[in-house]
Amino acid sequence: MKYVDEFRDPALAANLAANIRAAVRPDRHYAIMEFCGGHTHAICRYGLEDMLPDNVELVHGPGCPVCVLPAGRLDMAIDMAARYGVILCTYGDMMRVPGRDRRSLLKAKAAGADIRMVYGSLDALRIARQNPGRQVVFFAIGFETTTPTSAAAVKQAEAEGLENFTLFCNHVLTPSAISAILDQPEAGTGKVRVDAFIGPGHVSTIIGAEPYEYFARHYRKPIAVSGFEPLDILQSVLMLVRQLNEGRAEVENQFTRAVVPGGNQKAKALVEEVFELRPEFEWRGLGTIPQSALRLREPFARFDAERRFPVDYQPVADHKACSCGDILRGLKKPADCRIFGTACTPETPLGSCMVSPEGSCAAYYTYGRLRAPERQEA
Repeated sequence: MKYVDEFRDPALAANLAANIRAAVRPDRHYAIMEFCGGHTHAICRYGLEDMLPDNVELVHGPGCPVCVLPAGRLDMAIDMAARYGVILCTYGDMMRVPGRDRRSLLKAKAAGADIRMVYGSLDALRIARQNPGRQVVFFAIGFETTTPTSAAAVKQAEAEGLENFTLFCNHVLTPSAISAILDQPEAGTGKVRVDAFIGPGHVSTIIGAEPYEYFARHYRKPIAVSGFEPLDILQSVLMLVRQLNEGRAEVENQFTRAVVPGGNQKAKALVEEVFELRPEFEWRGLGTIPQSALRLREPFARFDAERRFPVDYQPVADHKACSCGDILRGLKKPADCRIFGTACTPETPLGSCMVSPEGSCAAYYTYGRLRAPERQEA
């Protein structure tokens, strides 16, 4: 397939890996965090960690919107469906995420709540049109990648006069999470070390590469915005190793075939029209982060499910044995969790990192990385 197979060429991958091995300095350690869960899955799927020298460590970040959503927000959605009798439309990877007392949307559906899996906001709009006598709530979740489609759904509902459609907004912002990672207390103790970032590709098609300039200037952290194929990620690692060797801290765009510096201006304008910043929002593993999530602006308040169907938010502690929070902060790898692959599997998940297709635990489990990877020597 054109523009896919070219980025999976084994010979070119081996050449890039050799260039990385030649570039690294034996007297230093390189800790590179890939923010996006899509990158984590590609790294595991293609065995890219095994191609890197021992002193290049890939740290898995919090770039999975399902994983970082606190259980209390999931409970709110379940309560809306159970208490108000709405049709709750949700993405499939949310269905099995455990909330309080291991409740999930799937269990709520089995108990009688009208919860339907959809592929996107257009499906939710269609269900609202087909059920004019029912209230339809779309469980909107995601980083900047999916936010424009939620904004477009609200605008479409307004244009059609669909007063039975509302949005339960859980959209969160990538730059805020990067700041939280770099500002977390563990960052100064040696428990978490991040020398550079592989920047998220899909998010950057919307927001562009410019928002990362702050992290390069203020924190002196190099960033390479990367695509998702093996050659993309290996080339990004090589870019970052070279930056670190040269003492540079810049934003480089490896994913030039899809990302431009300023991003998608039309999509950003649509988001700006429909949404505004929340004062604060809780993230699983990262705590409460100021101005890190979105809500509907006042002109669109009638499409806000939290206003139409008020339910209380109650923080919910993660399962005591689950290390999902530490994994999202880069403190642990999935294989470090004592219940990974035993009590916690995709069939019996105890944490969201094992449920979502972008979760680190799901990636390790799916591709058989049940132990620490065997690494090549530098």
